[in-house]
Amino acid sequence: MAASLSLLAAASLPACQTRAVEGEPVNGVAADGAAAKPAVIDSAQIRAQVARRDSLLADSIMKKSGQLPGAILPGKRIVAFYGNIRSKGMGILGREPKEQMFRKFEKVLAEWRAADPSRGVQPALHNVTITAQGTPGKDGKWRLMNSNATIEEVISWAKEHNCILFLDVQPGHSTLQVELPKLEKYLKDPIIHLGIDPEFSLSTMPGVRPNQRIGTLDAKDVNFTVSFLARIVSENKLPPKVLTVHRFTRKMISNYKNIKLDPRVQIVMHMDGHGDPTLKKDSYQHYIVNEPVQYTGFKLFYEYDARPKPHHIMTPQEVIALNPSPLYIQYQ
Repeated sequence: MAASLSLLAAASLPACQTRAVEGEPVNGVAADGAAAKPAVIDSAQIRAQVARRDSLLADSIMKKSGQLPGAILPGKRIVAFYGNIRSKGMGILGREPKEQMFRKFEKVLAEWRAADPSRGVQPALHNVTITAQGTPGKDGKWRLMNSNATIEEVISWAKEHNCILFLDVQPGHSTLQVELPKLEKYLKDPIIHLGIDPEFSLSTMPGVRPNQRIGTLDAKDVNFTVSFLARIVSENKLPPKVLTVHRFTRKMISNYKNIKLDPRVQIVMHMDGHGDPTLKKDSYQHYIVNEPVQYTGFKLFYEYDARPKPHHIMTPQEVIALNPSPLYIQYQ
């Protein structure tokens, strides 16, 4: 990977011209013999050229080998515990004491390994790191980011237990373009990946409080995120990042056909709805399978899927039997 991606950082400039042109400098000396002024370099243009060459080279590697070195999907199935380590109400990740939670997680991972011995299981933690809020806050954006200490703590949890980590973003009335750069320093770590949640993206809905209406993201927002991650991968010579995009209604993602793939970023469209198994399967079919992007995910809720009886939390065997079989599984 390092050998291949090291090429991505190199930018070629046109060869220097040695032929003199009247009034123009040659090798730093003006035609009249005076020292030439340094040429003005358009750094933005150079960055754009490098980014384009990065993308083309990455694409050529993918076409030759099928995927970039270090890619998690489709070789492994990711199984994640979701929540916020500072909240008991957001999911299993923060609901139970740390060691108790990890004991439960090990049992779940064993179930998935037994259900599909042909595919390795990649454990993951999925921490909601920028969270939509019930109050607007000082800047009126209805979202709050975890402290650096909290983020560092959940990173340490992941590394202690050989997990990858997803940092999830609920932008509220802010935007991904504003919020994602806050996470860049963490995303330079090869074990850290990203999730984005259209449900809590409300910048196009002035005055709407999170949870009052279901938010939305457009393909251009997903494409911005992919480009953002792809740049981090190239600049830091990292294996591909995984991007999960939550979805359980059609309007949560608009213009899905315009989402652009990049081998440096593996996109998972993740079925995020809860309810009885029949409803969940229908949602998976309607909003994930019928509007395909790349890979698929499926969410299981400890608190909501089993109510009311006789509903139940779907088993690994039931989820694996879906077509296509999801490669990202999340427990909340």
